[in-house]
Amino acid sequence: MTIRYPQGIWLPLVTPFRDGDLDEASLRRLVRHYAAQPIDGLILAATTGEGLTLDDAETARLVQVVAAELDGKLPICLGLSGSDTRKLGKALELTAAWPVGSYLIACPYYTRPSQEGLFRHFATLARDSDKPILIYNIPYRTGVNMGNETLLRLAALPNIVGLKDCCAEAAQSFDLLRARPSGFSVLTGEDALFYNALTHGADGGILASAHVETRLFARVHNAVRGGNHSAALAVWRDLVDLPRLLFAEPSPAPIKHWLWRAGLLHSPEVRLPMTEISAGLAARIDAEIARRTSLAA
Repeated sequence: MTIRYPQGIWLPLVTPFRDGDLDEASLRRLVRHYAAQPIDGLILAATTGEGLTLDDAETARLVQVVAAELDGKLPICLGLSGSDTRKLGKALELTAAWPVGSYLIACPYYTRPSQEGLFRHFATLARDSDKPILIYNIPYRTGVNMGNETLLRLAALPNIVGLKDCCAEAAQSFDLLRARPSGFSVLTGEDALFYNALTHGADGGILASAHVETRLFARVHNAVRGGNHSAALAVWRDLVDLPRLLFAEPSPAPIKHWLWRAGLLHSPEVRLPMTEISAGLAARIDAEIARRTSLAA
């Protein structure tokens, strides 16, 4: 399934591990769970999915298992990253026949290319693939910020369809939302700023925190889209502390701990250099789970 104009809640799915290997039983359980939630798509092997720690065979198996379990119920986007345009081109070639409808591709990290270098990088990748591409702009991880002028040049290309926006510059984000062409989607990747982004005109979010209280995140989105900002704000007031808790230590370890406690994962295992969460944060998450469970009872 291919979505040309991504919007709503997209979930960057965690990748379950057990004793160092891909935990397919937990993966299937996760997919069944989220396929029944009000989300609009899944993103695999991105940052939250610890994609940089997966080898090619594991990534292929991950996609295969998820696609088989979904059976077309939701679109799948595959996360890619790297600082060598040629290698990423080969990754696009390798995955061209995989059951994914689009790609989320991060700006090159560490090398800090110029704006012209960023444009040529993504223009080359767009030429090398027939599938839609979302750009992932996250300068506090990559070391380079794609400016709006460059983004708008890329938005003119037919299969550059959107942006995961983590630029952390409110003015830049707002100016892009004002200037973007029709059919170019902007999804925030800043979980704690989800409500603000929607009120400024963003089309949705790629939200790791939406692993938890998924329906409430969807209610915020739907209320804003429906023009009921007071209802959206009322829900958001209950949700806003959740991203802060789940990002109190490096993600996705806190999210995996929550999902493990919820019975969706066999283990909260992460791969180095990620580590398990501290005892203090575990206690805070366990307390929040208990609080929300008692409210729902």
